Amino acid sequence: MTIIHATDQSFDENIKEGLVLVDFWAPWCGPCKMIAPVLEELDGEIDGKASIVKVDVDDNQETAGKYGIMSIPTLVLFKDGEIVDKVVGFKPKEALAELISKHA
Repeated sequence: MTIIHATDQSFDENIKEGLVLVDFWAPWCGPCKMIAPVLEELDGEIDGKASIVKVDVDDNQETAGKYGIMSIPTLVLFKDGEIVDKVVGFKPKEALAELISKHA
């Protein structure tokens, strides 16, 4: 699959079906830059179990505010539009894969 870059306008549509890992990030955030290649790699390995969506908190403040994002990166796992899990800060690929498997 391809990582989707969501906006305030597209976000609800992007998370409404299935398992979706959302990365709330910003271009100036060091740990966000570190997690980007991890998410790219994970996207190639999760094999349709989940999709990955990225939300730039600077450009999409409405969505970030709606979900109370205070620190970035924050990764929120949605299942059919509902939050099922959330982690803050850099996490290794194995931890993210386990997070997805737990809810798949």
